[in-house]
Amino acid sequence: MTVLPDLTRTESRVSPVRSRRPVYLDLLPPCNAGCPAGENIQEWLRLIKVGRHEDAWRQLTRDNPFPAIHGRVCYHPCETACNRADLDESVSIRSVERYLGDLAIERGWRFEPPARTSGRRVLVVGAGPSGLSAAYHLRRLGHDVEVHDAADLPGGMMRYGIPEYRLPRSVLDAEIGRLVDIGVVFRNNTPVKDLMRTQREGGFDAVFVAIGAHLSKRVEIPTSDAGRIVDAVGFLRDVASGGRPVIGRRVAVYGGGNTAMDAARVARRLGAEESVIVYRRTAEQMPAHAEEREGAEAEGVRMNWLRTITSMDEGDLTVEVMELDEDGRARGTGRFEQLAADTVILALGQEADTGFLHDVPGMRFDSDVVTVDSSTLMTDVPGIFAGGDAVPSERTVTVGVGHGKKAARCIDKWLNLDASPPRPKGQSQVGLDQMNLWYFGGHDRRTHVESEPDERIADFSEIVAGLTEQEAEFEARRCLSCGNCFECDGCFGACPEDAVIKLGPGNRYRFDYELCTGCATCYEQCPVHAISMVPEEGR
Repeated sequence: MTVLPDLTRTESRVSPVRSRRPVYLDLLPPCNAGCPAGENIQEWLRLIKVGRHEDAWRQLTRDNPFPAIHGRVCYHPCETACNRADLDESVSIRSVERYLGDLAIERGWRFEPPARTSGRRVLVVGAGPSGLSAAYHLRRLGHDVEVHDAADLPGGMMRYGIPEYRLPRSVLDAEIGRLVDIGVVFRNNTPVKDLMRTQREGGFDAVFVAIGAHLSKRVEIPTSDAGRIVDAVGFLRDVASGGRPVIGRRVAVYGGGNTAMDAARVARRLGAEESVIVYRRTAEQMPAHAEEREGAEAEGVRMNWLRTITSMDEGDLTVEVMELDEDGRARGTGRFEQLAADTVILALGQEADTGFLHDVPGMRFDSDVVTVDSSTLMTDVPGIFAGGDAVPSERTVTVGVGHGKKAARCIDKWLNLDASPPRPKGQSQVGLDQMNLWYFGGHDRRTHVESEPDERIADFSEIVAGLTEQEAEFEARRCLSCGNCFECDGCFGACPEDAVIKLGPGNRYRFDYELCTGCATCYEQCPVHAISMVPEEGR
């Protein structure tokens, strides 16, 4: 129904001389603002709504070349930000992204080769998510890119840290393979030990350092058998490389992050009858994402809160019971317990292996990470940039991919001697209170389905199923298109003066200000707050 203007309000009255006029807006949806990779989520969801799936995939991959990967491992901050969460449930953006990524692999969609060649060469150190993202965006900008990595195959922690039940290696290989197709050169088993020499001998005009956090933090635990203590990163790398380490029936994982959850769940798949997390703080203080902890618990991993390991004997551990002080910090109580364990896996955090950079003149560090300009990601050494785990940041795949895109654009500007400031941030975000919810009905969320816990731990098969085409399109239609016109024809049908002109599918509308009286009917009824009333010039 058309919402009629309230003529009892002064601001709604139409005078002989128009005092304000409507204008169309493109505001910033909260999902876009919340995406560390900078995806235009609202736009690629819109394209799915109208059945243009390949166009949606190409829109998405302008910002993020790995939708099938992200659709599995991203912790979806976009969904946390989604306005629809306050209406019924957030749009299942990650599930739809996975659908697009899997569809592209199934149908063999490829990236377009670069339209030009710049003649510039860029070295990327590290083939994890940040390095791969930078290589993709730099190549699209026309630069020649070489990626040097110490491992046998590219992917970094996506290959050697994330278990296969979360990220099948066939998916990883398919999406990395597209980078090879557009001309990115990979040098595997090629660790960089002398950066300046490598840059000089390779004739590289710029460098992006994107090494991962592959070094496990250690803690001294008194034990008579050090062989029963392994670090989580090495353990996960061994399993990802095809190894099946002997860990016994009872495994204790010391730590509370996502890596700890992965290690505990992998231990269950290797046959551990008991897999327990030992964490010195509470569940609320645990750094692991809630879905990772819930997944681990569903698979039989037991959580042992407020405990810290003090020593290890044959067949068991001694743990001290902790308590929180008035500031919320854990402290020992002097009370001890015994915990059965054949193997202890240390998952106390990781550090970036930046030691090879310490000989670079002028490079500054903060512990294990490199100091960079936050607006450009360039270090104090001109032409050397860094991102991902190598700089202060949240260590996730999506943050790393976002760093790679940002670094590629800044490297391109630097190579072109472009000293203009970075692009300003987008327009204001749109809140649910600014929208007309009468237009939107309630619809249950369509999301991925996980296999039963007993089935999951039998092997390393993927545990989550993707959406069907019908489910993906349904979920895309749940998008509220916050702040962006989606051509609902509401303004066109509501205008009493026929001042709204349709411009055809995909081109939206324009106002005929010769006919517009400024009554604001279009503004009052717009479901998504894509119209604003502005004062008439000179008034």
